[in-house]
Amino acid sequence: MTRTDLLRDIRSTPRRKVLISGAGVAGPALAFWLNRYGFAVTVVEKAGTLRGGGYPIDVRGTALEVVRRMGILPQLKDAHIDLCRLTFLDGDSSKVASVNPYTVTGGVAGRDLEVRRGDLTGALYTAVRDDVEFLFNDSIDALDQSGHGVDVTFRGGGRRTFDMVFGADGLHSRTREFLFGPEEQFHRYLGYCFAGFTMRNTFGLAHELMMWNTPGRAAALYAVGDSDDVHAFLNFAHPEPPFDAFRNPEAQRDLVAAVFADAGWEVPGMLAAMRDADDLFFDGVSQIRMPRWSSGRVALVGDAAYAPSFLTGQGSSLALVGAYMLAGSLADRDHATGFAAYEHHTREFVTVNQDQVGEGDATLFPTTAQALEQRNDILRNLSAMPSAQERPAHSALTLPEFTPMT
Repeated sequence: MTRTDLLRDIRSTPRRKVLISGAGVAGPALAFWLNRYGFAVTVVEKAGTLRGGGYPIDVRGTALEVVRRMGILPQLKDAHIDLCRLTFLDGDSSKVASVNPYTVTGGVAGRDLEVRRGDLTGALYTAVRDDVEFLFNDSIDALDQSGHGVDVTFRGGGRRTFDMVFGADGLHSRTREFLFGPEEQFHRYLGYCFAGFTMRNTFGLAHELMMWNTPGRAAALYAVGDSDDVHAFLNFAHPEPPFDAFRNPEAQRDLVAAVFADAGWEVPGMLAAMRDADDLFFDGVSQIRMPRWSSGRVALVGDAAYAPSFLTGQGSSLALVGAYMLAGSLADRDHATGFAAYEHHTREFVTVNQDQVGEGDATLFPTTAQALEQRNDILRNLSAMPSAQERPAHSALTLPEFTPMT
């Protein structure tokens, strides 16, 4: 059977029913493209509603073409955060250097986007909500592929059968655990933990980020505009993942407070704000590396399959590109052939972006005094240079054109 015959056959059969777990970035983006290619799409999300707000995220390189093809690029441009300056401080709070943000990130001024996470997820949701079924406050409780489809049992008690299921449920994906087993075998811990939350902007900051460092510790205040609030980040080296703290918010607060107990600058006030924050997000800095992204009729996308870590700044971009490639690979193929094509054409792009995190210390978060001084010397030199050109990894994939269903 030729591809043309297969496409004609698929178009003459009932719409294939698919379920996506997760309504973050990868899930709604995948829903958009699968709906475009003729699938009947359901998205299940454990939260009770779409999550707004959130820390700033980047959309760069190949991902910009994805959002352009989705028709949401103008909205994201309107929501773009115009970060003007990164200022780095030493342990005694003295200024090391102020640099152009793009010099550090490898982004391109006037083209790449930085938006609040909620602005991106909101734009994605608006683009699909009228064509896709959303099930909030629910999740997948069990998967059974013993029949001709995927029998899904939901936490809320419902049962339905789908032709395919997709895990877009993040770094700690339950879908991945159902398919492949415990996270630890795919989890590449990078030696750091971080806490993020919002606090009152009593610092007079606007359109800038300030970062204080000592070896193995970093504290940052990020003012995305002229808001009354700032995003606060506390990042620290930790030899092993503190698994006990990942599921215990009080243990998270205690761990961060202990690590930064003697810290200077604005850190004491940040710790006090963290104690009262209702939006604390704590996690390890990690990647997910898997030998394959699918099993049977179930496939993974975004952080569930290949989280690159925030050190690369490419998590959202990989999610957007991966969703486009997965949906397009299935547009005129059965699940087995489509999943194979998805991996074949996307893995190199994923790997080159994950590899931006090298061995040893992260560039911005050195763990020794010598490494910190070397980093500071680099920053002092960067402050006298124009912004760098885009990193090749960001645009290492040219998007193919896929055939929409009619």
